[in-house]
Amino acid sequence: MPELRKDPVTGRWVIIAPDRAKRPMDYHHELKLVEGRFDPFAEGNESATPPEIIAYRHHGSSPNGPGWRVRVVPNKFPALQVEGDLEKRGDGIYDLMNGIGAHEVIIECPHYETNMSRLPVEMIREVLYAYRDRLTDLKKDRRLVHGLIFKNKGAMAGASLDHSHSQLIVTSVVPITVWEEMTGAMEFYNYRGRCIYEDMIHQELKDGSRVVHDTPEFLVFCPYASRFPFETWVVPKRHGSHYETIQRHQIEDLGGVLKTTLAKLELALDDPPYNYVLHTAPFDTADLPHYRWHFELFPRLTRVAGFEWGSGFYINPVAPEEAAAFLREVEIPSDYGKEHKASA
Repeated sequence: MPELRKDPVTGRWVIIAPDRAKRPMDYHHELKLVEGRFDPFAEGNESATPPEIIAYRHHGSSPNGPGWRVRVVPNKFPALQVEGDLEKRGDGIYDLMNGIGAHEVIIECPHYETNMSRLPVEMIREVLYAYRDRLTDLKKDRRLVHGLIFKNKGAMAGASLDHSHSQLIVTSVVPITVWEEMTGAMEFYNYRGRCIYEDMIHQELKDGSRVVHDTPEFLVFCPYASRFPFETWVVPKRHGSHYETIQRHQIEDLGGVLKTTLAKLELALDDPPYNYVLHTAPFDTADLPHYRWHFELFPRLTRVAGFEWGSGFYINPVAPEEAAAFLREVEIPSDYGKEHKASA
């Protein structure tokens, strides 16, 4: 029997329709990126990108040359530009402003690698530090309000290059999805006096059926009202509304958590295309007791079609309990990714 489930944060309804499901191994992925073409993100090809903003480098190496481990550059084809003024204005009933913001690329490794999960955990931690450092720096620009970090892996997920990388777009307004989360979380807090993310963690741990991975600092689970098959969230157990306030011990744990979660999804679903996003509070707010930064991961196994666009509902053919149980059983080989590192 299909179920209608309501997201406790945003109030969004989702249809869980298991009769439409395929077995996880039946999913097939289309649209492969062209292999063997020039890689502008590889070490030695630094001149193919705009000059770096920051890079974590080996001692003695020079900017915009070899010797880096993680490198951040402006996007060569930015969605927004950092120069200029907002010039907010109206046009009758319509509001508009100049497209001021920042659009950056975080290149996650110097050698060719398509899967972040195959990188050493130390390198993943440096990527997480790069996220923190860029948000901290861009927060100083009073024109900018919110930073969204996201990753597109695979052509079906929107990637144009397959060298492992993620992106940061900083906007002068709060994205509607984040706004809906913050509003729903604030309403819960005002009514019950508790953070909904804290309650969610307690309930998921008590129930256990949707938990994928549990560590001292983070809980990984398939959310109750999952929009997509195998949608997975990574939520910190300690309060923090702004990712840029993350502590060192949290990053140490998060590196392994992200590596494990991505590896489980890749092994379970035959290396699917996926997106992940980091939702964090706006720059211009103090710490919010009702909100908590978190990662949301979406394997691209189904397509959004007319019903979804027309209704705002999502139809998910895989119950989150089933998805979590499948992911929990995935065992990651001890040498997973090592053969790629050795051949790089």
